[in-house]
Amino acid sequence: MVSKIIEEVTAANAEYASKFTKGSLPLPPGRKFAVVTCMDARLDPAKALGLEEGDAHVIRNAGGRAKDALRSIIISQQLLGTEEVIVIHHTDCGMLTFEDSELHGLLKERFGKDIADLDFLPFSNVEASVRDDIALIRSSGVVRSEIPVSGYVYEVETGRIRPVEQ
Repeated sequence: MVSKIIEEVTAANAEYASKFTKGSLPLPPGRKFAVVTCMDARLDPAKALGLEEGDAHVIRNAGGRAKDALRSIIISQQLLGTEEVIVIHHTDCGMLTFEDSELHGLLKERFGKDIADLDFLPFSNVEASVRDDIALIRSSGVVRSEIPVSGYVYEVETGRIRPVEQ
C-alpha cells in the first residue's frame, strides 16, 4: 500500500522532472562553498541564501552540528573543491529543548536499548553552538586551515540571518 505522502511526493517529482533542464551541471558546486545547517523544515537554505541547483553543498542534520557534518565537509573540500564553510543554526531549535540524559531515558523506556554513549549534540545557547562548531571545523586538522569558516543564526521568525561574532 502506498501512503498519501508517497503519492504526493512522487506526483510532485513527476511535475518537477517534466520541466528539469539542469542534468548537465558539474559535480563540484559552482560557488565553491558548503553550508552546514539544521534539518528543521522551517529553514529552506536554498531560498534563504539565494541558491540554485549546483551552487553549493548543503549539509543538514539535527541542529546543524559540525560534528555530524565533518565527514561531508571533508569530502566537499578535499574531493569537490569547496573553499569556504558557512555554519547556520537557528532560533527556536528543537536541540534547545532537551538534554542527552532525557533522550537516553526515553529511548531506553520505549525500546529497551541503552545508548548512553550516543551524544545527540543538544545545546542551550544558539550563538555558542555556532561558535563551538566553527571552532571544531577549524581545529579538526582535516579541513584546510586557511579556508574561511563563518557562522550565522537564522531567525525563523523573520527569515533573516545574523552573523555570530567569534
